Amino acid sequence: HLVESGGGLVQPGGSLNLSCAASGFTFDYYAVAWFRQAPGKEREGVSCIGNSDGHTYYTDSVKGRFTTSSDNAKNTVYLQMNGLQPEDTAVYYCAAEGLGLGACRPGVPDVGDFSRWGQGLQVTVFS
Repeated sequence: HLVESGGGLVQPGGSLNLSCAASGFTFDYYAVAWFRQAPGKEREGVSCIGNSDGHTYYTDSVKGRFTTSSDNAKNTVYLQMNGLQPEDTAVYYCAAEGLGLGACRPGVPDVGDFSRWGQGLQVTVFS
């Protein structure tokens, strides 16, 4: 399963680094994505990293502020979030999928493409 950590409260302009650790399998041939869901809104894709090819994809609203990376030795994927704004407030989920042989579908990740999900963690940006 997937275990997320690193969420919390932060002021606008602040940073958080989310972690997603895999247990029971390795990320080597998985695409790993981050999604978020704000109250009353649908879950949206934030980023994806392909552990087989290293390619990354981001939704437009986070480009230049968020960076996803993978540490295969630790079997962990990260989402470094800088310049956080109140509109980034949401529950953040990591998700993994191996059917794509470790590559992300180009573009914003889609909920339907991922079969393994973490429990989610709250990120709140307040002033």
